[in-house]
Amino acid sequence: MVAGHLREQNGIYQIILSWKDINGKRKGKQISTGLPVKGNKKRAEQMLMKARTEFDPESTTNNADMFFGKFLQRWLKDRATLMNPDLYAGHAYNIKTTIGVYFDAHPISLQNLSSTDLENFYEHERMGNKASTKSLLKLHETVITSLSHAVEQGWISDNPAERVNPCVKDSQILFTAFLQSWLKMMKTTVKLTTYSSYAQAINKKIVPYFDEHHPGLRLTEVTAQHIQDYYTHEMLDNGLTANTVKHRHANIRKALQYAYTIDLIPGNPAAKVELPKIEKYVGTYYNATQLDQMFKIFKGDPAEFGVITAAFYGLRRSEIVGLKWDAIDFERKTITVRHTVTEATVDGKTTLVKADSTKTKSSFRTLPLVAPFEQILLRMKAEQAQNRKLCGSCYCQEYLDYIYVNEIGELVKPGYLTSHVPAILQKNDMPKLRFHDLRHSCASLLFAHGVPLKEIQAWLGHSTIGTTANIYTHLDENSKIDSANAIISILPC
Repeated sequence: MVAGHLREQNGIYQIILSWKDINGKRKGKQISTGLPVKGNKKRAEQMLMKARTEFDPESTTNNADMFFGKFLQRWLKDRATLMNPDLYAGHAYNIKTTIGVYFDAHPISLQNLSSTDLENFYEHERMGNKASTKSLLKLHETVITSLSHAVEQGWISDNPAERVNPCVKDSQILFTAFLQSWLKMMKTTVKLTTYSSYAQAINKKIVPYFDEHHPGLRLTEVTAQHIQDYYTHEMLDNGLTANTVKHRHANIRKALQYAYTIDLIPGNPAAKVELPKIEKYVGTYYNATQLDQMFKIFKGDPAEFGVITAAFYGLRRSEIVGLKWDAIDFERKTITVRHTVTEATVDGKTTLVKADSTKTKSSFRTLPLVAPFEQILLRMKAEQAQNRKLCGSCYCQEYLDYIYVNEIGELVKPGYLTSHVPAILQKNDMPKLRFHDLRHSCASLLFAHGVPLKEIQAWLGHSTIGTTANIYTHLDENSKIDSANAIISILPC
């Protein structure tokens, strides 16, 4: 029986049902009873009990979205009385001991299952578990029969198992096809923002290069030289930095390590690649005079709040956009950084990713609410109340908890700050500066006023003081000058 409770909405009892789908995700459904709240509680409770008893969660499940391992279990359940007992026992054994075990560990939805995914599975059985040809054929019979049922039901358009020969000893998997297959698997195991970063690099850069320069390159044929040549090409022909190459390498190495782990390749060729030396980054920053000039430029601009918050508090753009009103304690005069909003592009669509977590544990921090900033917040709060009144039903209701919204209540997006702020600075003939560099400016001001690096680390939310020292190497220049002045008196004239 599913869980459920009653809720009052506009004077009418609503039935709220809750259950977990076949993939373990929490689902819900609202059903109106049509009964006014007054005098109908007992009758509404009876309707709730009936709904909980009769409601079939499986009827609402999109079968194509379920993981393949879960699909196999449902297929067995549905076909139990329709199969020959011996045939059913064979399929059940294959799923319980082998196929289900593998695909539970490598979750891929039924809809996204490809021939490459199945080739990976058979290769794993051949190399990792030393499966015989007879065993492979039995496993393949279970896979192809179950997927034929999915095709008959209209859950998938074709049967990917029909394009696979489970007994081929040498893997025919193309390197680029493997990368895309690995990427699909990662979508279910990493954060959306991380997956978005992987997808951009693999689909837009890595796969196009290998399709053009090494068409038909099989996974088993990839060498360290292939990968090294790719990095050289990107740096010389496309001007990639060493740091960007490092990120691309992380994608390729992780994918190939997975191929090695499941015995698709005898070793990881990416581990033998020589990476370019990464130059130490020195953050750009504005001094106090430049910051004052910048604040005047952005007076009344939509980016004003973002600029002030980044320059004074050193918050990251995700932390600024993620600030909610409940993070501000006007009585204790504190600001707590605990919620972030980032952007991720998945399948060509950009979405906002809201999280009650920060970049690191140290990023979760509480800072003092100073009087000038408090006045800014109070003014914004009053303006939002006025805008809600003026816009009425046209005012966006989704972001009422957030501080940084526009006139109609829509959240200011992180990407807006990244592109808009440098453009306005350039237009006003200010030195070139990224939005993130305002964080560096904050650190510089703190240091100039005698704040130790350890305290700057806590203010900015760095996990280690090494991070603070490495990024803000320019902060040490004043102390070096002081040291030089201390000994200048003993030097010969």
